[in-house]
Amino acid sequence: VHNGGLYKRPFNEAFEETPMLVAVLTYVGYGVLTLFGYLRDFMRQWKIEKCQNATEREEQKDFVPLYQDFENFYNRNLYMRIRDSWNRPICSVPGAKVDMMERVSHDYNWTFTYTGRVIKGIINMGSYNYLGFAQKEGTCQEAAAEVLSQYGAGVCSTRQEMGNLDKHEELEELVARFLGVESAMTYGMGFATNSMNIHALVGKGCLILSDELNHASLVLGARLSGATIRIFKHNNMQSLEKLLKDAIVHGQPRTRRPWKKILILVEGIYSMEGSIVRLPEVIALKKKYKSYLYLDEAHSIGALGPSGRGVVDYFGLDPEDVDVMMGTFTKSFGAAGGYIGGKKELIDYLRTYSHSAVYATSMSPPVVEQIITSMKCIMGEDGTTVGKARVQQLAENTRYFRRRLKEMGFIIYGNEDSPVVPLMLYMPAKIGAFGREMLKRNIGVVVVGFPATPIIESRARFCLSAAHTKEMLDTV
Repeated sequence: VHNGGLYKRPFNEAFEETPMLVAVLTYVGYGVLTLFGYLRDFMRQWKIEKCQNATEREEQKDFVPLYQDFENFYNRNLYMRIRDSWNRPICSVPGAKVDMMERVSHDYNWTFTYTGRVIKGIINMGSYNYLGFAQKEGTCQEAAAEVLSQYGAGVCSTRQEMGNLDKHEELEELVARFLGVESAMTYGMGFATNSMNIHALVGKGCLILSDELNHASLVLGARLSGATIRIFKHNNMQSLEKLLKDAIVHGQPRTRRPWKKILILVEGIYSMEGSIVRLPEVIALKKKYKSYLYLDEAHSIGALGPSGRGVVDYFGLDPEDVDVMMGTFTKSFGAAGGYIGGKKELIDYLRTYSHSAVYATSMSPPVVEQIITSMKCIMGEDGTTVGKARVQQLAENTRYFRRRLKEMGFIIYGNEDSPVVPLMLYMPAKIGAFGREMLKRNIGVVVVGFPATPIIESRARFCLSAAHTKEMLDTV
């Protein structure tokens, strides 16, 4: 409302508060489960019920425990009841539809056995296949297969030794052009792109200002850096500005010296909330208080913006205003790995000081080719308009699906343009029930509960794809 002038397009996000009755019933549900958990643990202790959880061997009883007992209480007594909703093994390409291996449990989800039957044609609402590039036919697959026969599957060396291929150089040049930055560097693992690079940029005497809902990889990278970490409320610019003011006025604790660097960590799309970062306001604050900005575009690159170039493109901003542009190839590009883009000096520095550049094996050649082909398709450099059509199709699917769910009366979180659609379930018993009932109707959906979300904010999360047809969305 206060910074309306910074936005070139409407920015609509909603996080409806939990209705009081639902909140009370949710707490009661967890209370009942906890009481029964204590009762079950008591029965296990007295050998009335068989204990299946990890415990020390008899001869190690005097050791300091290897397995935390009470901390696993939630795992044993709450998660175990609904464990069949996760880790379901699929046996096909994770496209718009998937095939899943059927499994059953005869001991209340402690162990599973496979029936040998395959459930075919499940509508896939769980993969981050935003642009539908995870497919077994088409130009990407053909190009990857050709590169596989020429270069093999693995490089067996780091980039600095014998693992630097011409394909890696080509990919980095393409990524830099795609992002509109001077230079880019690619890594074999998306998670490690964050966790292994932040401590190359900041250290002791530096301050990190991190959004409270940032991904575990950002949190781990920040902790490994040794810098001081302060958390601001999710997408709350007043909270961020207050921390920036305090940091500049008070400096470091005890010594009161100025901070060496201040780094703001944010994500493009927050994968549990479906919300989009308020990037124009973050950049305005970054410039005002002369700090640095690290933007994680794992979920937004390819999935947002008129040309699929992420959240910077979505808001019509200048890529130069973001100091470190990070993203992954695991979502929109149907591949694996991550990248960091920015000024040439930054990338040259990271090539020397980044752990995942120096010690990790370089990217697999067919994976590199999958990214090159899909990225050229999005950019229109393959001579077709398929990429642009997919970006538009994803945006249409997103708006249609969100509108329909709201019309049905569900509480939906996040931004109206976000392809991640969290549908609130709240009650613990609903988590398993919802996942199972959807599977009965041949729909695969991810259900999420504590500790991935706050304890009373359990949800189902739909991930939309350009590969979904209107009929599929109507069925869901």
